[in-house]
Amino acid sequence: MATSFSPATPLRSILQPKQNALQSVFSFRESYGGGPVCAKCQPNRVNVCSWGSSASYVSLQDGTAKLSGTRVLPMPSLQKRGRIVRAATIEEIEAEKSLIEKDVKARMEKTIGTVLSNFNSIRTGRSNPAMLDKIEVEYYGSPVSLKSIAQISTPDASSLLVQPYDKSSLKAIEKAIVSSDLGLTPNNDGDVIRLNVPQLTSERKKELTKVVAKQAEDGKVALRNIRRDALKAYEKLEKDKKLSEDNVKDLSSDLQKLTDEYIKKIEAVLKQKEKELLKV
Repeated sequence: MATSFSPATPLRSILQPKQNALQSVFSFRESYGGGPVCAKCQPNRVNVCSWGSSASYVSLQDGTAKLSGTRVLPMPSLQKRGRIVRAATIEEIEAEKSLIEKDVKARMEKTIGTVLSNFNSIRTGRSNPAMLDKIEVEYYGSPVSLKSIAQISTPDASSLLVQPYDKSSLKAIEKAIVSSDLGLTPNNDGDVIRLNVPQLTSERKKELTKVVAKQAEDGKVALRNIRRDALKAYEKLEKDKKLSEDNVKDLSSDLQKLTDEYIKKIEAVLKQKEKELLKV
């Protein structure tokens, strides 16, 4: 089961007072016209802020200033009444956090898919159409994947059959296969290309084991980079006063757990691939 991220509950408990306790939290004097306030005149004290039940930060209703945490930040224009300055709500913060989490999981799933695709392209001594997944063919001046311009099948356990949709591409396909690192010799009869998949030598098995280990390590590095990017996104929310330090610590812990889960997935498919290589 995938790791669930921690909710931002501490935000609500720290920043939001009890419901139905709608009240003014501060007031200030303001003068209009640019001149000093007359001492004999009643200063214009304006209650500018109230807690809302869904607000994670204080929001101001007269537009003269905005509040972040406990600080008052001046607005560009102090003489415009009627403007409403609203800070982020709990729901909006949760939405931002949810987008980060979805992006993390989507990118990690894609990383696993890439590792699997790379593993499938490593030949193991048994015919498998996925062995040709990485081959690109120069087709009408543009590189395209072999599987997009030809049907690939496995007549038996030791051969592959490549039947192009356009016979004029046979030469280009043959050239691409020869140039690949598969070590296969294509047999072009003018209609299809046949590939015999020889058994692997012990030396070649060792070489391929190192190749898949390197691909697995690259996948792990990619997962850690995804975690790093997510942490930066959370730190920005903290900097913007949308998450507390404790929230970021909890989320960092969740990210590490999720990263560890996906690293274990890579280790599992690596172990399976090594087993296949050594078995044939």
